[in-house]
Amino acid sequence: MSLGSSGEDQRPHDGTPPTDRRKIAWACVCLAVPVVALLWVPSYAREDPSIGGIPFFFWYQFLWVFLCSGFTWTAYKLVESARGGRR
Repeated sequence: MSLGSSGEDQRPHDGTPPTDRRKIAWACVCLAVPVVALLWVPSYAREDPSIGGIPFFFWYQFLWVFLCSGFTWTAYKLVESARGGRR
């Protein structure tokens, strides 16, 4: 298996279309960011700053519900484009 100059996987003999490995790597980063952010508990294990009486600990985790959705969607689109739009 050889990589082309654009980072695409060149597979001429098995009939598999090329895949852009750089986009796949960025998709992995998008999926790893929420995991690392939420596993690093000391960064958000506190009460201040609170928003509307809700401690930081709770609203930070709730915010990540939406951020995780965005990162997952971005990873999906990256994988989809890396594979040339095929499923």
